[in-house]
Amino acid sequence: MATETPAKAKILPFYLLIDVSFSMTEDGKIEAANKIVKELRNALAEHPVVADKVRFGIIDFSEDSQVVVPLCDLSMFTQETSFAPRGGTSYVAAFNTTRQQIEQDVDQLKADGFDVHRPAVFFISDGLPTDEEQDWSAAFQSLTSYDRATKSGFAYFPNVIPFGIGATPDVLRELIHPRDRSKCYFMKDGSNAGEVLSSMAQILIQSTLMSGASFGSGGPGFVLPDDSSLGENVVVADYEDLL
Repeated sequence: MATETPAKAKILPFYLLIDVSFSMTEDGKIEAANKIVKELRNALAEHPVVADKVRFGIIDFSEDSQVVVPLCDLSMFTQETSFAPRGGTSYVAAFNTTRQQIEQDVDQLKADGFDVHRPAVFFISDGLPTDEEQDWSAAFQSLTSYDRATKSGFAYFPNVIPFGIGATPDVLRELIHPRDRSKCYFMKDGSNAGEVLSSMAQILIQSTLMSGASFGSGGPGFVLPDDSSLGENVVVADYEDLL
């Protein structure tokens, strides 16, 4: 009698890609950013079934980019993290590091016997990129483009959800991916940037928990919370809204 092959455990990878340029020292932004990891870890610890399905990695960027927290079960991550502001705002460094890390992580998860859902990247920036537009646009295309017919490009391309606390909507629009399913979030004029970042952190946390729960119950995986969860200082828009 033939035996059935056990189903592989499924993992949903998330990444927080966060701007730590010197401008993040203004209006309490870096302090709010430093609370995100702890709040997310606590939320996942309170939802162990979700935490079992989700892996989270954290990457920061300025004029360069580095992995702050390797992809892991964040509910079990005990090391204290702290974002320290430095340098400018290179989107090229951010996107190149993220592509490299996703490829490494997904390959490792598959080698470890997991099925892997398409990753999601929460991108947070408080300003305009210091790279030339054609350079950061090319780096973003390298991260997000894949042709299924020819199998060219990046097969592990992620969903990207941009959050702007100073980055302008016309730049954020270009970072929505896929354009027909994702959204961007940005600060209302006159709002306090630190408070906005705290509100955006809650959107990120809700999305992680909802996505993990959906994924664990056989649903589509990555989801965003409905607009009723937004704070008064945050605007949400899809690609068509910003044309």
